[in-house]
Amino acid sequence: MTLRPTPAPPTTSASEELLPLLVRIADALDRAFPVPPAPPAIDAADAFVWQPRPPRLLPVAHVNRVEMVLLKGVDRARDTLSDNTERFARGLPANNVLLWGARGMGKSSLVKAVHADVNRRLAATGAKAPLKLVEIHREDIEALPELMALLRSERHQFVVFCDDLSFDGNDASYKSLKAVLDGGIEGRPANVLFYATSNRRHLLPRDMMENERSTAINPGEAVEEKVSLSDRFGLWLGFHKCSQDDYLAMIKGYAEHFGLVHDPDLLRSEALEWATTRGSRSGRTAWQYIQDLAGRLGKPLAM
Repeated sequence: MTLRPTPAPPTTSASEELLPLLVRIADALDRAFPVPPAPPAIDAADAFVWQPRPPRLLPVAHVNRVEMVLLKGVDRARDTLSDNTERFARGLPANNVLLWGARGMGKSSLVKAVHADVNRRLAATGAKAPLKLVEIHREDIEALPELMALLRSERHQFVVFCDDLSFDGNDASYKSLKAVLDGGIEGRPANVLFYATSNRRHLLPRDMMENERSTAINPGEAVEEKVSLSDRFGLWLGFHKCSQDDYLAMIKGYAEHFGLVHDPDLLRSEALEWATTRGSRSGRTAWQYIQDLAGRLGKPLAM
C-alpha cells in the first residue's frame, strides 16, 4: 500500500484574496458617486452653520446677537439692510450685500440683528415660513455651490452669511464665489441671498492687485477680474470709524439697556480712557468697556 502525503491546506481562500480588491472598488465607487446629503431639518432652528464634510446644516439653538436698538451710529446701513432683507423674506427682489469697512463697527452684529428683527415682523403678520440664516465659514467657500444646490429646493428663504470674507495670495476660491453669485448656467437660487462682511471693499489686498497690474500681459484685465467680485454684490454698505459722540452714545445705550447705574460724568471719563488705551473707538470697544463695567458692578449682561 502506497501512502500519499496529505496536501497542506491553502493559507488563503479565493474570497480572502478578492476582499482587498472589492474594498478598493467600493471606495472608488463612493468617491465617484457620493451619497447625497440627507434633507436638512430646516424647521429645527432659524439659524444654521454649514458643515461641508459630511455636508449638513448644523442647527444653532441660540444665536450670539445683540438687539437692534443697541446698534448705534449705523442708522443708514441698518435701514438699508433691513429693507433689503424684509423684501427678500416676503419673496420680492433683493440684492446680495457686502458690508465693508472699519473693524469692530457692528457689521456681523447688524446681519444677525436684522435677521431676528425681520422674523419678528414676519411673525406679527402671521407668516408661516420664517427667514433662515446660514453661516458659512471663509475656509468653506469652495463648498458654496454644494450648499446652494441643497437649499434650492427648500420652501424657505435663506440668507447665507460669511463673516470676515477676504482672499489672499494665490487663493482662487473667489472664482467659485463669483460663479455662484451671478454666473453659472443655473444662477443663484431664487430663495437664497448672500451677505458678507469684510474690512476690504474689494475683498482682495491692494498689494495683490498691484502685483497683478505689474506682472500681467494685460494688467487692466487682470485687475478687473478681481475687482469684479465686489460688483456681484448689489448693495455695498460702508462702515467707518465712529466719532466720539457716536462712541459715547453706544456706551450710554448699553448702560441704560442693562440697567448699569453709574455716575454720568464718571461713565464718560472711564469710557474715553478705555478707548484711548485701546487706540480706537468702535462698537466692539464700547461693548468691551460695558463688560468690564458690569463685572465691577456685579451685574449680569443677559442679551
